[in-house]
Amino acid sequence: SRLGILIVRHLKRLERVILGYLEVSDGPEEEARLGILETLQCTIEHAWPRMPCRLPVLLKALLRLLWDVHTERGPTPEPVRAALLHRATQCLILLDRCSQGHVKVLLEGVHSSCEENRVRECLRKVQEST
Repeated sequence: SRLGILIVRHLKRLERVILGYLEVSDGPEEEARLGILETLQCTIEHAWPRMPCRLPVLLKALLRLLWDVHTERGPTPEPVRAALLHRATQCLILLDRCSQGHVKVLLEGVHSSCEENRVRECLRKVQEST
């Protein structure tokens, strides 16, 4: 937050860190993943002009996270899973806004072919966001 738009100087390195944290579960409380989703949200809010070019990589990572959280059968409590899904959905909504609706276009096929209710619900929220 303190860097504001100056975060764009560090986007390449920050993107690698964010992707690394999103890929790996860090235990039942998922503190690292929740924290990195908050970091991603803040980064999107401050560096939104540079986000459309990073959209393919971030979209793929967030969709993979949604799927992993839904399918993992570990000791993660339900409220933590819900928080992960909510924050990932918020990041997708922000990415959609800064890419002028491009995320919604890309997600159309995914939403119609997805049979998992929790993932569909997250995708529906992105589709219905304004």
